[in-house]
Amino acid sequence: MTRHLSWFLGLTIAASACATGAGARMPTATSRLGAIAVANAVAPDADPTTLEGKLMFGYQGWFGCPGDGSSLDTWQHWFRGATASASTLRVDMWPDVSELPESERCDTPLALPGGQPAQLYSAYNPRTVDRHFAWLQDYNLPGVFLQRFTSRLDDRSVLGFRDGVARNVRQAAEAHARVFAIMYDISGHPRETVVEAVKRDWVYMVDTLRITESPRYLQHHARPVLAIWGFGFRDRAPTPDQAAEIIDFLKNNPEPRYRVTLVGGIPARWRTLGRDSQTDEAWARVYRSFDILSPWTVGRFSDEENTDRFYQNEVEPDLAETNRLGLEYMPVVFPGFSWHNMNPTAPVNPIPRRGGRFYWHQVERALQAGATMIYGAMFDEVDEGTAMFKLAPTRDRVPAGVPIVTLDADGERLPSDWYLQLAREAQHRLASRK
Repeated sequence: MTRHLSWFLGLTIAASACATGAGARMPTATSRLGAIAVANAVAPDADPTTLEGKLMFGYQGWFGCPGDGSSLDTWQHWFRGATASASTLRVDMWPDVSELPESERCDTPLALPGGQPAQLYSAYNPRTVDRHFAWLQDYNLPGVFLQRFTSRLDDRSVLGFRDGVARNVRQAAEAHARVFAIMYDISGHPRETVVEAVKRDWVYMVDTLRITESPRYLQHHARPVLAIWGFGFRDRAPTPDQAAEIIDFLKNNPEPRYRVTLVGGIPARWRTLGRDSQTDEAWARVYRSFDILSPWTVGRFSDEENTDRFYQNEVEPDLAETNRLGLEYMPVVFPGFSWHNMNPTAPVNPIPRRGGRFYWHQVERALQAGATMIYGAMFDEVDEGTAMFKLAPTRDRVPAGVPIVTLDADGERLPSDWYLQLAREAQHRLASRK
């Protein structure tokens, strides 16, 4: 593990010049040996009282399979629909399941090049989610935002699955001294019912699941942290008035137990109401009513040059605006992108990872810009090829005959935990700035 990290750190990759004209470089192995030794030690408990100094992953937790014990009892997100086949595969990366015992693995009808069945996992299995949080602890990573999609929560089977995953996340965070918070995603939710759905479910989470009573539920400014992703995007249904009503309910509720520190997963061009943002001027007030802004940048740039341009034109002015308003800012970093199996007309691996260079360049730019918290997209998102957990490194570890992006896709042989290693170093750099 250390050998691979030293190799990468020793590359001395030069970042493009920042707006000030100063260059940023990767730390060398020689200068970072002490920090690497600290990173390999037993991780301290993650502080549950603040988001400051944390790189928090998004955790989809939406993967299921037949026989996992859930009320859905079918393939969830690995394949399109209930039938598993090469033609229905919907993920572009494959998880490394080598550490999972057979009791945690789900056989698929797909086969590895050697003829063995290609296997997956279910997030409904508490042992598997516990393993994910053990990895977070192993790499000294603080925790996750659990994605909770509001659509279909009125379906008892869907609700049962999502509640089961939420319980797994809570239990695993408590077992491994990590932190977690809920992030609502309103994607696909009908406009007519979104307000009531979010209100009802947050009351349910607080009063029935009692999720915020966990000692590992993340707090910030002495309130539970809650995020909402999706308001204001051009392809999302809620109106500015609906968003404002939900935000007011969560921030200013007459019942103190429902009040939160609210994170907004919002369009990248929230400040100018351009490109990915709806243009109604009312959205400007909505965006600025969150406590913490986290503009979504996945797919907004694809290489280092465009990353630099984006940070100069968007992130730096964003930070100036949030500082002026007294708001906080959590930039998003991602390792690469690919969603060919979800969208067959899309190319495979359109935003290559370049062995981690693309990810690391974003980390450097976020730190240069003054970020004190970072959102990592994502821990387990293999659908869109942004996953950071342990992944299949080579073609012999993925199903034959289907397009899968392995870690050697860009011509470099990397260990399955490579991106956890890079995230560990990013977390160390971020925390050391506090």
